[in-house]
Amino acid sequence: MSTRLGRPMTPAFAEHRARLLARLGRDEAVLVFGGPHHLRNGDSEYRYRPDSDVYWLTGWEDPEVAVFFRPGARPLTMFVQGRNPDREVYDGERPGPEGARDRFDADDAFEFSELERELPRLLQGVSRLHYAVARDAEHDALVMASIAIAARAARRNGLSSPETIHSLSVALHEVRFEKGEDEIALLRTAGRVSGAAHADVMAATRSGMTEYEIEAILVRRFLSEGSTGPGYVPIVAGGNNACTLHYKRNRDPLRDGDLLLVDAGCEIAYYTADITRTFPVGRRFTPAQRAVYEIVLAAQEAAIAKVVPGGTIVAAYDAATEILTEGLRSLGLLQGLSLPAAIASNAYRKWSLHDHSHWLGLDVHDVGAYGRDGEVRRFVPGVVLTIEPGLYFPATNLDTPEQLRGIGIRIEDDILVTDGAPEVLTASAPKAIADIEALR
Repeated sequence: MSTRLGRPMTPAFAEHRARLLARLGRDEAVLVFGGPHHLRNGDSEYRYRPDSDVYWLTGWEDPEVAVFFRPGARPLTMFVQGRNPDREVYDGERPGPEGARDRFDADDAFEFSELERELPRLLQGVSRLHYAVARDAEHDALVMASIAIAARAARRNGLSSPETIHSLSVALHEVRFEKGEDEIALLRTAGRVSGAAHADVMAATRSGMTEYEIEAILVRRFLSEGSTGPGYVPIVAGGNNACTLHYKRNRDPLRDGDLLLVDAGCEIAYYTADITRTFPVGRRFTPAQRAVYEIVLAAQEAAIAKVVPGGTIVAAYDAATEILTEGLRSLGLLQGLSLPAAIASNAYRKWSLHDHSHWLGLDVHDVGAYGRDGEVRRFVPGVVLTIEPGLYFPATNLDTPEQLRGIGIRIEDDILVTDGAPEVLTASAPKAIADIEALR
């Protein structure tokens, strides 16, 4: 995997496996399956995107794969598509089991069709299996049958067999949660490329263009930098469309006087950025737009300041919420409520519609528990998350002052927890009003 300005860029898969091995006991094993191809329509398939767990462990990017991993002399076993010259004419080369061993460091490799035969043997000596139950019924049936066969063999040979099955979140996802230096470098690059794409659209947007033209500008920059593409379907929402949180139609014309909200990030080696910027379709913010924007930006900056070791997502949310709520009061809303009462009653949620953060990595909403032992999880260096407060005033809400109707503003950045001050990975995307208006 590469980018135009710094190639090659590839995750350190052997280091990932070493980190996981350090967490597993000798009687534990991890089993992960890759996802299938999905039909788009008719017999046309979506472009395949590898399963994040399979990719994190091995770098394997093709479908029809299972990975078995456990401590021992030969920890990594892969089951992959076999070579098939007829299909390879259509779909390209398949590495096959030999490629899994030679190019992906598998200690043992078999064709996927051999999994049913080999898995009972691999499960002998394993007491705790980490596996995603109830994700795929066929895989579940194969795993349960293999455990039963392994248990019968265990009675004869004295080896253990799986007594408990644990969610992948117990071990694998906890290791994925704290990012290594290779992953941080990829997320930095994804943030830089994505931020540059946001600057491109700020400079190019004009009244009369369409939302899909803006999406095209984003994707062109993503792909020209060697990205694997958008990390999620871009949101390009002009005017009142910004008040629909997951708006994805991206078809409407842009009008002078409206705002444009763009929520988009690219993947670099499948590690994704996640950025939202909101800016005027015309050259300047209107006074009402500026007032709301300044509130959201101040809320975001207050939350980012809380992203330090020992801090929590809750503390960041509370810092942003206090500013958003006071800002709503300054706009003439929440009348008759004190600041504490407006927060305690959730009255502010009428215009602040969502939480302000999530983990980020190979998945846009990345793995990792948000709490431990009944307590909110505390930040440690190496954690990456978003900070994304917003305020939304749908045109249909007649309780809102007329000058605010149709305004939706969200500002989102990707933040790395360091030993000191938080690092904004997406700082290349302008967000100060003066910088935005200079581009406009």
